[in-house]
Amino acid sequence: METSLKVKYYKGAYKYQLAEDLVTHLPRYDGGFSIWPNSDIKVPFITLLPDGWLILLTGYASDGPSGPTWDRPSFMRGAFVHDGLYQLMRLRLLDRFIYRPVADKVLANICKEDGMWAWWADNVIENGVQYFAGPYADPSCKRELIIAP
Repeated sequence: METSLKVKYYKGAYKYQLAEDLVTHLPRYDGGFSIWPNSDIKVPFITLLPDGWLILLTGYASDGPSGPTWDRPSFMRGAFVHDGLYQLMRLRLLDRFIYRPVADKVLANICKEDGMWAWWADNVIENGVQYFAGPYADPSCKRELIIAP
């Protein structure tokens, strides 16, 4: 019997995968700032609805918290949400120049909701991603595609 070998493509550098769907409501901030699109945004593993609901499906992969920090429970949900929002920016489904600062604020606020010290979330996490994470929202930032025979 003849068999054909199928090449598998994958992307590396992911440490975590969701074991269940992560559903989060993105808030509206003072001044009307929010990440509420005009219509549904749906890509594999990510849905963002016009009323602010972000849904990351089971299996969504993330590298977890980045920077001078630790992978703590208070950081994990925020890291997944932040990665999902930045992915939508890289895909040009969200304008990175408009939504990146809001995504960074969402990250800090989720971390505080989940028990992170407010000073750390506001001064280290939010300021850190504002300063260092810009390239990761840029469409030219793509993970290398690895081919396994």
